[in-house]
Amino acid sequence: MSFQLTLSVLDMDGKTAVHGGVEDVYGEDHATEDQCVTPWTISVASGYSLLRDPHHNKGLAFTVKERDAHYLRGLLPPTMVSEDLRVKKMMHNLRQYQVPLQRYVAMMDLQERNERLFYKLLVDNVEELLPVGYTPTVGEACQKYGSIFRCPQGLYISLRERGEILEVLKNWPEKRIQVINCCHRW
Repeated sequence: MSFQLTLSVLDMDGKTAVHGGVEDVYGEDHATEDQCVTPWTISVASGYSLLRDPHHNKGLAFTVKERDAHYLRGLLPPTMVSEDLRVKKMMHNLRQYQVPLQRYVAMMDLQERNERLFYKLLVDNVEELLPVGYTPTVGEACQKYGSIFRCPQGLYISLRERGEILEVLKNWPEKRIQVINCCHRW
């Protein structure tokens, strides 16, 4: 059994304690709070790498000015499509699926490509999509997780990490976390 934590970029408040890890006897964790704790540097993506970054990719919604500024000219079709129109098209595509789990997989594929569009789709269609992204469909997705897994999403903590949770949390690339969604997958 393993647990998945989906961490948001917003941050834990200073009072939140992480239990299960090695005790910070010397205050080392607090001494580096204002520093990046991941072993890599953060850089601004541009060009092809920007289009492969689901956090910043806007797909066809990039304006001409943004395409020039981020070296995207020629990497996208020359047409621009608003996010509103893309949401309508995506909803049309999702409605073609008869099985809710197929909709769930299509939504997860979208999240892996373009988080901005994914969340706009959810917000604009919350009543229709909530049963797909939450109960009851997510229960089936958890049961079939091994067969639908495509790309890691979130942070995975298993029983093997008992006593080392703080070290696992330090591997998360975002420093400021306010929301943790915990669910278990077999």
